[in-house]
Amino acid sequence: MGTDPATSPGAPLPSTRGLSRELGLRFLSSLVMAAVVGGLLYAGSLPFAILVGAVTLLTAFEWSRIVRGEGFDGALAIHAVTVVLACVLTSSGFAALGIAAIAAGAILTGLMAFQRHPLLSAEGVLYAGLPGVALIWLRDDQPLGLFAVLFILLAVVTTDVAAYMAGRLIGGPKLAPAISPNKTWSGFLGGIAMAGSASVAFGYAIGADPVKLGLAGLVLGVLAQLGDLTESALKRSFGVKDSGALIPGHGGIMDRVDGLVFAAAAAGFVAFAIDPQAPARALLFGG
Repeated sequence: MGTDPATSPGAPLPSTRGLSRELGLRFLSSLVMAAVVGGLLYAGSLPFAILVGAVTLLTAFEWSRIVRGEGFDGALAIHAVTVVLACVLTSSGFAALGIAAIAAGAILTGLMAFQRHPLLSAEGVLYAGLPGVALIWLRDDQPLGLFAVLFILLAVVTTDVAAYMAGRLIGGPKLAPAISPNKTWSGFLGGIAMAGSASVAFGYAIGADPVKLGLAGLVLGVLAQLGDLTESALKRSFGVKDSGALIPGHGGIMDRVDGLVFAAAAAGFVAFAIDPQAPARALLFGG
């Protein structure tokens, strides 16, 4: 009688093979995303603005699907037009008008949603629009715009990767089991620590104050994980596992940018508060 390969000694269990395939798919998708984002970021302000505009538009669709279900309605139309218009205005040098468009669009979207979660519908405009405006505005500030956006992405990505690795390797008490059962305190702290360390190294590389940039990286790491938890809470409240299925192994756009949303918006706000005329320099080198 032959031996079933799936159950023979040394053969990986089906669940293990499935996990390996999933991790491989996630890794491949991550490489493709990194290449696309890195390439367009390096290519210049306009290519990057087009990418950000596309991401904000997809985020609008996913937010609408989670909050109000499938289908195209008036609230989604206003939501989508608003975030794209805000990105176009910011890319054209009118960031203030972009912010004004987001504020007006949020109000109109909430009104159009009527009794179908109007407040959450309005918040979705802020969620997609504000980080988009911040990233385009920072990238457009020459000659340091590239480094400013790289710094934000570095802090968010290292937080995400380190939190995942620390959580898997160390484990321990759960961070917020009611919201995201897989997240642990070890992952949370490991992610923040790595964001700070990577930011210190980045500070040395560009000639900025490594201590100040390291502290900024720690804050961005915290915000990135709060953004992750916020999206998890939204999905759980509506009984949704993933925001979409666009990215193989990852889910939707929101599942990938959830950590970036709060971090980018906060970075833009801080840069504006320090020096709105030179936001990239303000973010990296302070006042």
